[in-house]
This record gives sequence, C-alpha cells and structure tokens, in this order.
Amino acid sequence: MTREFFGDAHNKVDAKGRVSIPASYRRVLQAGDPEWKEGLNPNLVIVYGDKSRNFLECFTMEAIAEVQAKIRKKPRGSKQRRALQRLYNGNAYPTSVDETGRLVLPKKLIEKIGLDGIAYFIANGDTFEIWNPETYEQEEYGDLEADDDFDPNADPSIYLDGDEEE
Repeated sequence: MTREFFGDAHNKVDAKGRVSIPASYRRVLQAGDPEWKEGLNPNLVIVYGDKSRNFLECFTMEAIAEVQAKIRKKPRGSKQRRALQRLYNGNAYPTSVDETGRLVLPKKLIEKIGLDGIAYFIANGDTFEIWNPETYEQEEYGDLEADDDFDPNADPSIYLDGDEEE
C-alpha cells in the first residue's frame, strides 16, 4: 500500500462541515496510521496554522510523528522550537475519518480558509492540502514566484535534476 498522496479532487462540503476524502487518500491514511486495522477509522492531524496559512495541511500519523521527532531535536526553549510547536501542536486539529470516508471539519477551520460549498484537495507527497478552490488558483505559484531560481512558466520537472549529492 502506498504511503504517498497523489492527485487532486474537488468535493462538496455540506452544511455540517462534512467533506468526502478522495478514496486513494483514505488508503494512504490507513497505511500511515500504526493503530489502524480493518473496522477502525484512520486518524490524522490537520494543521491549520496562523493567519498566513490559507489552507489546511493533513498529515498521516506517521508523517506528523516524523515532524514531532524533528521538533524534539531543536533546543528546548529556542525560538525555532517554540514556533514549530505552535504550528504543529497548537494550531493543529487531531481527528479521524468517519465511517463513510468523510472528514468533519469544525466551523473554525471552514471559516479560516473560506470554504463555501466546495473543497479542493491537492496531494503533497506525505501530506495533502485542503483549499478553497478560488484561493488555490490565486496562490498556486505565488510563493514560488519570489524565488530567483524558479520560472513559473517552465515545466516543473526541470527542477528534478541538478540537486543530487555527488
């Protein structure tokens, strides 16, 4: 079973904040939850961050454990550690997939990213993101365009080569 998320989807968000997770994503969540077994719902952590984040980042239990291990390596009391703890602990929402393959998003998270009927899911390797579709279209390459080495008009696959360690 794969432990990486692939693909994207647009799914309806109902009035109670329920949104169906793409089926392939559910399999990855199951594989990434050491406590999951047949008949149980997989757990995940949704990191919503501060006001600068316009999306929800969803982590498998294994992926968030890797992040936590990296945070623990930072010196206790350091500004970096405190910032990381606030993001990945304080601005996070642990939850599980329901019996029908949906997430129930709290009103706070729906309002934070401005979901209005449709959620856009986009795979990000070991995580996936949930966006308001209009916001995603506006910001898709916005943060990358400031990088001198990034050409938003080029095929991104050109960046796969050239950074290998010799």
